[in-house]
Amino acid sequence: MTSNHRCIRAIVSGRVQGVCYRYSTQEQALARNISGYAKNLSNGDVEVIACGNQDEIGELIQWLRQGPTHAQVASVQIEEIDPPTHTGFHTC
Repeated sequence: MTSNHRCIRAIVSGRVQGVCYRYSTQEQALARNISGYAKNLSNGDVEVIACGNQDEIGELIQWLRQGPTHAQVASVQIEEIDPPTHTGFHTC
């Protein structure tokens, strides 16, 4: 892993389930060559794991704060994580 590589875990709260948030996140990540996943949590939040170029991750974080058209993002909590072992970007 280079010093330009970054992995994050984001917890996105608000109206983020049932509004294509995961699918749209996958599109945004794949367009930026970011690996990871987006998963609905039982409490209504969405968890996003994302690894890639730090500039691209920064752009994805900015997008997560808005989300797709029908989403209403209340908050995005970000933490740095160690890289997971999977590749590609998936929805769960």
